[in-house]
Amino acid sequence: MTAFELIHLHAGTAHVEIAPAIGGALAGYWTQTDQARLNWLRPLGAEANKVGDVLSTSSFPLVPFSNRIRDGRFSFAGRDVTLPLNFADHPHAIHGHGWQSPWTIDAVGLNQASLSIEHRAGAWPWDYSARQKFSLTPAGLTVELELTNDSAHEMPAGLGFHPYFPRTPDTTVIAKVEAIWRTDEQVMPLYLETPGDGENPSQGIRGDAVVLDNCFTGWNRRALIAWPERRAALTLTASQMLDYVVLFTPAGEDFLCIEPVSHATDAFNMAAVGIANNGVRVLSPGQSWKVSMTLEPHRLADGISPRSGRRANP
Repeated sequence: MTAFELIHLHAGTAHVEIAPAIGGALAGYWTQTDQARLNWLRPLGAEANKVGDVLSTSSFPLVPFSNRIRDGRFSFAGRDVTLPLNFADHPHAIHGHGWQSPWTIDAVGLNQASLSIEHRAGAWPWDYSARQKFSLTPAGLTVELELTNDSAHEMPAGLGFHPYFPRTPDTTVIAKVEAIWRTDEQVMPLYLETPGDGENPSQGIRGDAVVLDNCFTGWNRRALIAWPERRAALTLTASQMLDYVVLFTPAGEDFLCIEPVSHATDAFNMAAVGIANNGVRVLSPGQSWKVSMTLEPHRLADGISPRSGRRANP
């Protein structure tokens, strides 16, 4: 079986691989030295590449919505929408279309690449197009995601990113948040409350100490992931309007996810019944909307403050 084509970018010792045909996903982000390869995102393995397993990639785009829509159903502007249930026997529509679509390569350079997709109205009853731009420097990686409403009617919209980070017993995550959405057994939101001790990323959480699959609100759009045993850390910075973050730390896995997203889980249905602060954005015909995520690796010896995720003052 032939592996899917990967785009390779490099800038100094920094390297990125992209899998256009596998959901337009990142397939790796690492620093290469004479001594070792240091993975900042979980790399796509050779066997997973052969079968096009997007759930084994490093990160994939969330467009035109993130997370779950209950039963794949919502109403907008007097229209009832029913979406396919697109993930095995999962009872809800999840993560939009981009992650399950091949993307077109628009441009490739040494340290930049651009991809795009076009969606024609169907079960999702709006035409739209989306673009990704990957920009790599020796200091970090920025991924931009842009969505354009190509239909003649207003369209509800959400965007986000789903990066997978390597997870070790000592991996620590710090992210300032205000509240956590408690969920039912199907990971659907029930109510908001202040996160408790041990699960509050504002205080720092150990990746192996808590099992989470929850959306947090009041996020300041920064997160620090630290691997003390590697003396390494990475700062994730999200652009404006990615004001929610999903933390996914499944039991027994070698990864964790910190997902910057623009809206709460099942936000379209929240909006339909008048629940405020849901994060849904409405795009007018022809309107575009762009968000971005930047990943900046650091060595812990470089003066990163583990409490803030920022460089300490000299």
